[in-house]
Amino acid sequence: MNESNELRVEYYGGLFGTLLPPLIFISGVITLSLMGAPDERGFWPILILGLCVGLLLAKNKDAFCQSVLDGMSQPVVMIMIMAWMLASTIGVLMGLTGFVEALTWGANQLNFGHTMFVVTVFFVCVLVSVSTGSSFGTILICGPLLFPAGGLLGVHLPTLAGVIIGGATFGDCIAPVSDTTIASALSQDADIGGTVKSRLKYVVPASVLALLMYAISAATRSGELLQLPPQLDANPLALIMIVVPLVIIHLLLKKKHLFHGLFYGLIAGVITALICGLLPVDKLLSLDLDNFRANSFIIDGINRAVGISFFTILLMGLVSSVKASGLLEQLASFSSEKIETARQAEGWILGSVGLIVMVTAHSIVAILTASEFVRQAGEQMSINKYRRANLMGMVVCTFPFILPYFIPVILMSNATLAGADFNIPAISPLEVGLHNYFSWSLMLVTLFAVITGYGRNSIPDSESTE
Repeated sequence: MNESNELRVEYYGGLFGTLLPPLIFISGVITLSLMGAPDERGFWPILILGLCVGLLLAKNKDAFCQSVLDGMSQPVVMIMIMAWMLASTIGVLMGLTGFVEALTWGANQLNFGHTMFVVTVFFVCVLVSVSTGSSFGTILICGPLLFPAGGLLGVHLPTLAGVIIGGATFGDCIAPVSDTTIASALSQDADIGGTVKSRLKYVVPASVLALLMYAISAATRSGELLQLPPQLDANPLALIMIVVPLVIIHLLLKKKHLFHGLFYGLIAGVITALICGLLPVDKLLSLDLDNFRANSFIIDGINRAVGISFFTILLMGLVSSVKASGLLEQLASFSSEKIETARQAEGWILGSVGLIVMVTAHSIVAILTASEFVRQAGEQMSINKYRRANLMGMVVCTFPFILPYFIPVILMSNATLAGADFNIPAISPLEVGLHNYFSWSLMLVTLFAVITGYGRNSIPDSESTE
């Protein structure tokens, strides 16, 4: 069988047959989200249906199957699944040690109101995401800790989920170490430092607008400030568990592998919790002989990650089958023939990258797929390399963090399950995306920039000579 990048899958029905499987998936996820799907497990049958339809419509069944398997077996998929499992395990550990209650107690001691808490959460997540360059890592670290704490304080839950993913999106968009920043810059032969500097003119206004929206939403839609109920009496000593996210962030800043940081964070957390008497030894591992099973917080953590893990595997298989059709390359070629002005070129760049990212559900795949078209269209209309890189980077930081079938949104929704231990309801992917005011604001700023030309000529063309 040929390698995945040589596979070509043709479908009965032409364009309609190619697009039908992803359309089934997208429409199904949106429908389930509107109906209040409890978690990403509800999306499994929709993905299976999309894959079945794709197989039926594929002219070469073997090529289709191989493209699906190639997509599922990518190293990035395994990296994400291991990250989900380790982060979920750490989240369970932090819950068992009472860190969430202690964090809530600390916020009460500081007299944090709803607005102040939400604004603080935004800046905390921005700091983590800019430092690590990872929206996934930020959600994994901050979501299971800050969401329950804010929920206990009575903060409006969708706003709380939205501000966490919004802060995570910020770093993904502009951090020099973010894969989005690196891919968008290098794909246009732009230096990363210049790209980050030029991107500030878009990200800063979007952040100010988003902060205003978060503050208004928190101030007007939150409930009464809650006191800790008796069964949640906090042990201030549990605040020492802050060592866990600090260890993880420190190692990521030192450019260590994500697994390295998560494993060391887990080890540091277990040792700290045992020494301080915050974790009963039987929570590490105990045997339930009557029911023939083992119990451990590690097992509980991995179980929490099952939903998003299988969602990721199935989704990447479906995406790979669409990519193997060659449709995305055809789209870029078609677009290049319709450009007559700089505004039109930028409009086609936004539309093409946006459509590709919505079909592939992967930001970096979208950037790399569209990069040559973006370069050609931009050079044709004398759009400098920083502007081109910024348009691509901003587009992929909007849709993937808003629409309910993208992994970051699903991941944030999954992180809200950490509130179940405190009777705090989870937030659906649809609500998470609707309340990611940073991505909505970034979308408005991006459209404004294209329509009005804001920032288009801020860097002389001579500086972007290829």
